[in-house]
Amino acid sequence: MHTDRRSFLKAIGFGFAAMAADSLALGANKRDGRPNIILIMVDDMGYSDIGCYGGEVDTPNIDKLAHSGMRFLQFYNNAKCGPTRASLLTGQYSQAVGEKNMEYGATFGEVLRSAGYRTLISGKWHQEPLPTTRGFDRYYGLADGCCNFWNPGTTARPGEGLPGRKHSGLRRWAIEGRAIEGYVPEDKNFYTTDAFTDYAIDRLEEYKDEERPFVLYLPYTAPHYPLHAWPEDIAKYRGRYLGGWDELRKERYKRQVKMGIIDKKFAPSPRHPDVPAWDTLTEKEKDQADLRMAVYAAMIDRVDQNIGRLMKKLRQLGEDDNTLIMFLTDNGGCPETPDTTPDIPPGPVEGYRTVGPEWANASNTPYRKYKSTDHEGGQCSPFIANWPGVIKPGTFTQQFGHIVDVMATMMELSGADYPRKLDGRKLKPMVGKSLVPIFKGKQRKGHDVVYWQFSKAKAIRIGDWKLVKLGEIDWELYNLKEDRTELNNLATRYPEKVEKMTKMWEAWLKDCEKKI
Repeated sequence: MHTDRRSFLKAIGFGFAAMAADSLALGANKRDGRPNIILIMVDDMGYSDIGCYGGEVDTPNIDKLAHSGMRFLQFYNNAKCGPTRASLLTGQYSQAVGEKNMEYGATFGEVLRSAGYRTLISGKWHQEPLPTTRGFDRYYGLADGCCNFWNPGTTARPGEGLPGRKHSGLRRWAIEGRAIEGYVPEDKNFYTTDAFTDYAIDRLEEYKDEERPFVLYLPYTAPHYPLHAWPEDIAKYRGRYLGGWDELRKERYKRQVKMGIIDKKFAPSPRHPDVPAWDTLTEKEKDQADLRMAVYAAMIDRVDQNIGRLMKKLRQLGEDDNTLIMFLTDNGGCPETPDTTPDIPPGPVEGYRTVGPEWANASNTPYRKYKSTDHEGGQCSPFIANWPGVIKPGTFTQQFGHIVDVMATMMELSGADYPRKLDGRKLKPMVGKSLVPIFKGKQRKGHDVVYWQFSKAKAIRIGDWKLVKLGEIDWELYNLKEDRTELNNLATRYPEKVEKMTKMWEAWLKDCEKKI
């Protein structure tokens, strides 16, 4: 259980906790009917990687949450980690709130703490101000984009890190309110996924006798590169992927149709044009590719193991029936290839390897494209909600959901209001809509229109119509009710619709950029 690190964290943390407790009113207790909330997010995982969305990776604990809860089939993130996190935390578009500083928004930590919740976070933050300055009582984790899973204190690729901040090549870690450039753990068994869960479990134990509900935000860094995993987890998948990415996509699509994740009337997207056919690889290349995917799968497997540990702790505390759990990913599978150690295989601390676009294409089955694009493969997320006694087990929903809705959901459950001002800052209004009616099996009045933008990627969705663009390529138009996998571009058939939606998107971005 990594006792050396856990003892260290407890020693430095209790003084901070005492000060936080003294400074906060207890608010309503959890016997008043308000649930605890656990929000789990993984990093750079594709739509079909977990078992309950068609994957072959062994994820029994995540699957159990899905089978005893609800799976969303049209839930969307912002296709990139930073923008997703800003919207998730504030209930606003990242373009409007300020992606890194969230200047014009309140976080759900700030809002729920004002309503009497204990606010906890363990994992990846990726915003400039530390969580302890933005409403979270306790924090341990990576306050940066990615890091070495075995030792965050090792040097990363030069120039990486948060935009706008000079970076030494070391990752910014944080323990409570203290930032550390180059955190070197004392525990020889350190692994970030395990460490994040250890801290979360310790905090649940520490506050088990409090008479207030808690919100725990657990954003794992896995399976984001670099590819690092425990040898025993890798061994479990070694050789599993020698059939190749083409066959894997077929297997996953077949399971998705059988499970009801995708209607068989929607053909799977073809292999990405930049991805070679598996049969064109040499036997050595196939073996190396199999290892990359085996390590990637092992990282997801380890996340699932840790979610199992967390669920066990909830049961021990008697809180499992009084807790809403939400699970999602921050964007689609990642095609990026910053492989700086090609002579070192993926897995150990010395390596810096990625899974690559070939397997990312399979991870996003049945959809097109990847992370950083606003096509379905970049932004459509598995989303699981589990709330015993409220959500009917084993349900699917086609109702549209977006990450901006998470804040509104938490507000409805906590009874909190979104502030107009906070710490002297004027705030822009929240745009999210609560998911609670969907959880209760009702039809929600959803969003009339939703927008996206990251770098060269742009999109707008009105009802079933989606207009999407990447770089210099012309706008593409899809009717998702008839074409979820975006294979039939209708832009030339409906030019007036393209023009109208384009103007709406341009007006939205201009409005987002207004200062207040």
